[in-house]
Amino acid sequence: MSKVEKKERIETINPTTGKSLDHYEYMTDEEVKVAISKCHEAFKKWKEVSPEDRSNMIKAIGKALTNAKEELAQLMTDEMGKTLVQSRQEVDLCTAICQYTAEIGPKELKTEDRELLNGNMGRVSYAAIGVVYGIQPWNYPSYQVVRYSVASLMAGNGVLLKHASNVTGSGQLLKRIYREAGLPEGLFTTLVISHDQSDEVIKNKLVRGVTLTGSPDAGRNIGQKATAALKKSVLELGSNDAYLVFEDADIEVAVKACVMGRIYNNGETCIAAKRFVVVEKVYDEFRDKFVKAMSEVKMGDPNDEGTELGPVARKDLRDDLHEQVVKSVEKGAKIACGGEIPDGEGFFYPATVLENVQPGQPAYEDEFFGPVASLIKARDNEDAMHIANDSRFGLGGGIFSKDEDAAIEMAEKHFDTGMVFINSFGLAEPSMPFGGVKDSGYGREHGGFGLKEFVNVKSVMKR
Repeated sequence: MSKVEKKERIETINPTTGKSLDHYEYMTDEEVKVAISKCHEAFKKWKEVSPEDRSNMIKAIGKALTNAKEELAQLMTDEMGKTLVQSRQEVDLCTAICQYTAEIGPKELKTEDRELLNGNMGRVSYAAIGVVYGIQPWNYPSYQVVRYSVASLMAGNGVLLKHASNVTGSGQLLKRIYREAGLPEGLFTTLVISHDQSDEVIKNKLVRGVTLTGSPDAGRNIGQKATAALKKSVLELGSNDAYLVFEDADIEVAVKACVMGRIYNNGETCIAAKRFVVVEKVYDEFRDKFVKAMSEVKMGDPNDEGTELGPVARKDLRDDLHEQVVKSVEKGAKIACGGEIPDGEGFFYPATVLENVQPGQPAYEDEFFGPVASLIKARDNEDAMHIANDSRFGLGGGIFSKDEDAAIEMAEKHFDTGMVFINSFGLAEPSMPFGGVKDSGYGREHGGFGLKEFVNVKSVMKR
């Protein structure tokens, strides 16, 4: 075990300026154990609280998030570079999740009566399991946390959070907001810890479930560790979502949605539009309009209201993104716009379009976590769907077509992803399940499904 016996520090960096924001001390191993124990003790009382009273607390968290909206939004923008407008939208989404969860929670968790084969009655109950550990990324510093924590709290569990180091401040602020809402002390706890310490948290006997949002490699690592400890896990991983532009698509609608789908949140979204598969019949028209629109995206200070694209969250992430572009070009892709690291401070990268994208290139095979779009030509609608599914990922995707009924049928029967959006680009919707297949992970959040990921579905029967 790699121990942290003396204080070490995390430094957060503002990606807009490249300058230091703040420092946070790592917890010692003993402090981590104490925090887990306190969370478990708080859980033992919380599980006895009625679903109706838990629902009221979730509503209070939503209200507290709204009250702290400007402070939280500004900190998210400072820590990871999303536009301030979108940071505010993220807080609004968090509030909506609280409201929806509070509304459906008591009904979803209600004990069910079922008739047995012998004519007697049985009961199905949903019992809280204990402490749920969430390992969360930096791209949505509030939403990712609220998404799993509110569902777990509504189910009666305790919650631990390990946030990405570059958004440590956001994680600490969320802890304060939850506490100010009236949540019992220790029930939601932010752990400022190293990766080695995180591995020990998974092994801790008081931790009963593990959820991760991150890369496929991180998912494999955490999934294996959770499995080794015989603990339930939910993994929401990356993707290279394909958006299909069919022969009968409204090109203006498609271009507008695809640009926004690629640059929203600075392009750093697991469910962002990334590969744009366009049928040959309308390829040239879409290509010309799409490249023009992407080249006109306004990049700059995310605090400015007119900015559409802020910086990449970290310098190493920008370097990795650019390396993917360079390797794709070396293997035959062509840069239609963007593709160069600009001079000046901060970790900016322009809206970029790659064309002549083929199998074997990073632009075709991998996830680009930044504002880089891959243009792929398909023979027809069927070929476009084949290309979309020719991926190890399966989180989301989209179809643009004027025949929405046919598009929906194709989405339901043939699109090998967890989510499909018709004539729009997709973000989270509290009332709909969120999650993927293949290398994009397993398990579902939102839509009531997340409430039952970390519960003991218990059968009670009598003769």
